[in-house]
Amino acid sequence: MKFLVLILLLLSPVCYAQHDHAEIAAKNAPAVVAINVAKNNGATFTGTGFVVTPDGVIATSRHVTDDALFMNITFNNGAISGEAVPLAQGSGTQDLALLKIQAKNLPYVTIGNSDYVVPGQEITVIGNPRRLQNTVTSGLISQVRQQPDGSVLHQISAPISPSSSGSPVFNDKAEVISIAFGSYEGDGNQNLNFSVPSNYLRKLISSQGIMLPRVAPKEAQQPSANALINHINRSWLILKSLLAKVKTWWDKQHAAVSAPAKK
Repeated sequence: MKFLVLILLLLSPVCYAQHDHAEIAAKNAPAVVAINVAKNNGATFTGTGFVVTPDGVIATSRHVTDDALFMNITFNNGAISGEAVPLAQGSGTQDLALLKIQAKNLPYVTIGNSDYVVPGQEITVIGNPRRLQNTVTSGLISQVRQQPDGSVLHQISAPISPSSSGSPVFNDKAEVISIAFGSYEGDGNQNLNFSVPSNYLRKLISSQGIMLPRVAPKEAQQPSANALINHINRSWLILKSLLAKVKTWWDKQHAAVSAPAKK
């Protein structure tokens, strides 16, 4: 029975498809926006954000919104929103903020669970460095860093430049697992960048009584053809190995029963 259960598990389809950087960018670029900020002192600033609900809730970094007199949003198709109103800000090392615009049926990202992030996993980042909208970069989770206050930050190797603050960091399932906010500056520092784990964003969104949209069942359950073929091939190799071991065990047992007893 245990052997049958193992075979069924091996041959069952994978629950989530893995995506390459191009697929992640194509799927999520429409939900990544530029945040245009006019400061109280007359300065202007551009940051990055991403849509988390189809009715216009947008996540970004807290420092993007600090001292803002007016904010609006530019989408990757050139459309510009009305005023973006602050909703909430994270505290401490949680450099996060939520904004709201009047909108309907916007493309949005899927927020993943950052508890499962590990050093070495691949990431894709979509942002607006130096106002170059929808720039796609890639890298790794370099480390998961515990802070003195008990909170956690992600160290990432994907290149981050000014105006990229608030960029979504995606895992290979095209889920946002972190939000980029800053870097170590200075000569000799290369790709020492940091982001806030997505579960802090989940808590901030929940604190405002906002419900994240559910992942569409089709998207969550239907793997790509290549992922399914690779899974089946791996399963078949494992199954053949198990069958060979079972045959060897069976032959030994049968030989032991059939052989005459020695005296």
